[in-house]
Amino acid sequence: MKKIIIGFDPGLADTGFGVIEENGNRLVNICYGTIKTPAKTSLESRLETIYLAVKKLIKTHKPNLISIERLFFSRNVSTALIVGQARGVILLAAAQARIPIIEFTPNEVKQAVSSYGAASKQQIQKMVKVLLQLEVIPKPDDAADALAIAICASGRR
Repeated sequence: MKKIIIGFDPGLADTGFGVIEENGNRLVNICYGTIKTPAKTSLESRLETIYLAVKKLIKTHKPNLISIERLFFSRNVSTALIVGQARGVILLAAAQARIPIIEFTPNEVKQAVSSYGAASKQQIQKMVKVLLQLEVIPKPDDAADALAIAICASGRR
């Protein structure tokens, strides 16, 4: 059975997204990219930009599942709070569309994609390329991370 999954790597300046199709054991890339927000724009405008772009992705691709990176506490509390707000608008858009949501820690994503929970960013990017049979490593990094998050969710529900 085919299943569409959208993975999100939330951030205020750049929110990565990756849309994949799971068909049995086969994973296929549909699209990936980032939602960029201008630095000189107000916080509420930036969050609205992310929210509207996520709604459009949901409307366009009609996913069966949304996966998102779980926020982990970092030393920079202000960055964590801003990322949490970006996560919040993604979760809101998914909830409004009644799409199931699954969350993963960065180590869970690394483990699922590379079988090694402490894999490097480069190792994860190479595995995303291999697993989705892409010709090149996806760029930018936020999009590659979002594809890894979507891959982690495949086969989970």
